[in-house]
Amino acid sequence: MLKAFINGNIYTGNEIIPGKALLVENDVIKGITEAGMLPDEAKKIDCKNAIVGAGLIDLQIYGSGGYLFSNAPSYPALKSMTESLLGKGTTGFYVTLATNSMEIFYKAIEVVKENPHPAVLGIHLEGPYINPVKRGAHILEYIKRPEKKEVEELLKKAKGVVKIMTLAPEMCDPEIIKLLIDNGVTVSAGHSNATFEEAVRGYENGITTNTHLFNAMSSIHHRGTGLPGAIYLSKNVYASVIADGIHVDYNTLMISKKIMGERLFLITDAVEEVKEGAYVHVKKEDRFTLPDGTLSGSKLTMLKAVQNCVEHAKIPLEEALRMASTYPAKVMELSDRGKIEPGYKANLTIFSESYQLKYTVLNGEVVF
Repeated sequence: MLKAFINGNIYTGNEIIPGKALLVENDVIKGITEAGMLPDEAKKIDCKNAIVGAGLIDLQIYGSGGYLFSNAPSYPALKSMTESLLGKGTTGFYVTLATNSMEIFYKAIEVVKENPHPAVLGIHLEGPYINPVKRGAHILEYIKRPEKKEVEELLKKAKGVVKIMTLAPEMCDPEIIKLLIDNGVTVSAGHSNATFEEAVRGYENGITTNTHLFNAMSSIHHRGTGLPGAIYLSKNVYASVIADGIHVDYNTLMISKKIMGERLFLITDAVEEVKEGAYVHVKKEDRFTLPDGTLSGSKLTMLKAVQNCVEHAKIPLEEALRMASTYPAKVMELSDRGKIEPGYKANLTIFSESYQLKYTVLNGEVVF
């Protein structure tokens, strides 16, 4: 079916195009045309002067829709999480699991493999090969150094569904990083106490991105810049950031954006309230914590993160949208999404100037 999204301001990822119509055929973007030159068969969808952006992509999220998938992986949890995120404007996400037992990892892999969905792009394993010194809210007893046999078994069971792994470069031999990369896993440095030199060696060994800048990593200091310094000085390594003003101060976000440019992208790291199980998250007014008060996950949505960038960090809307779609797609080498261009997936997030979601479009279908 041919659809025409009319009366919208189209943010393509390259430019802003007002007053024209976006044509979608089946599940792909066909092009942009004059509103008065639409084919007769096109079904018109009135955007009412809303902002039409490429679908938002979240590389790190633990829960939504009342479920923390990572605590008890199940199909109902994944289904509710997916439907909830689509209702918040996120068209693609990597369901994330914190450091836990291999049994939990294997169960999550089984659930995701057996229940494919176009919005579920894969699994992000945050751990268990992290540094206990920078574990943050992660469970100490499951943190370990990787053994090749265990990693090989994990990859064998995953059959390609594990797409990202966060690890501490100082805890892993180069052969482990290479093994992951050779099996299609994007390796991210995080929960790490790496020195500048250790971080750089990790990048040289194939690490291409970093997990939640400044959170659970070595500090930047004038006598030792640690992992943040290595991130800043790199020319091609990316880093995610939690733009809620709590995990990272907005001034730090502004500084980081000025230094990193297109290498900085948005995640939510969002969780749900859980009162029992391996990970207990207590819901506060603006965040989640462990029972002892340790900051755990965020209450962000990707659209709210975009809004925060614009309103609190002086980042133009078109760039904030790229941080939530174009750059995450680049990190994961997704060549068919993250922009509004002919041939790309027809995944769209359409919202008002006050950041109220109007439509979520997934593979050409309006799902919200």
